[in-house]
Amino acid sequence: MTLTVTWLYVPGDRPERFAKAAASGADEIIIDLEDAVAPDHKDQARTNTLTYLESHPTIPVQVRINDLTTPRGRDDLTALTGAPALTAVRLPKVESPHTLDDLPLPAYALLESAAGILNAAAIAAHPRTTGIALGEQDLTAELTLTSPTALDHLRLQAVLAAAAAGLPPVPMSVYPDIRDEQGLITSCTAGRALGLFGRTAIHPRQIPPIRRAFRPTPEETTQARDIVHAAEQTGQAAFTLPDGRFVDAPILARARRTLTLADQLADTD
Repeated sequence: MTLTVTWLYVPGDRPERFAKAAASGADEIIIDLEDAVAPDHKDQARTNTLTYLESHPTIPVQVRINDLTTPRGRDDLTALTGAPALTAVRLPKVESPHTLDDLPLPAYALLESAAGILNAAAIAAHPRTTGIALGEQDLTAELTLTSPTALDHLRLQAVLAAAAAGLPPVPMSVYPDIRDEQGLITSCTAGRALGLFGRTAIHPRQIPPIRRAFRPTPEETTQARDIVHAAEQTGQAAFTLPDGRFVDAPILARARRTLTLADQLADTD
């Protein structure tokens, strides 16, 4: 199973960048019709997006539409319904699972407010939801947060909600400084420790550092390989390694996932 590690945003009013984004090394691209597009360009951005989706993109494509409480957001949704090659719409400012009740498309729900966080479990459990993510800039502004620890608390709530609903791991929000590679890697490492996995990017140069940050370390890979090898040798569901470590089904599953990810990201420089 291939795991999604990187998503790259591209503005919907810059169609000349769509193919470049698809060739950037990102696992998926997100065409943005919302924040990255000026109001007087939004209709053309939607048209550009529909044209691109009909061109058989080479990698999966999501589209972040405008707020569904606005006419423009509803028009985006109507236009995209039935569009080929679309894997999901990214819904901004989801605050209630009822927002998803009549949705005709799979949705990646963005939790960008206090109400969205409080309803994270119900939103994640909705049958139309294929994933959730935090809109950290909006949350920081609404809640006037200045403490990284407070933001980590919100991240953990999203991680728990996604896991309980059987969704993929929650990806990290964008890192706004495209020149600060070390800061990006440090941030990714901290997020990985919280159970977040993968990250959205706003520039192609961020793709390799994100992949490096989420690639298992050589030590993790070696340990995982030892566990899987021992499981194959013993044929038992639970056993003890020569160094005394106990292994059962969850530990074995994690080891196999680690090896899958290490293989997938082996080409990361």
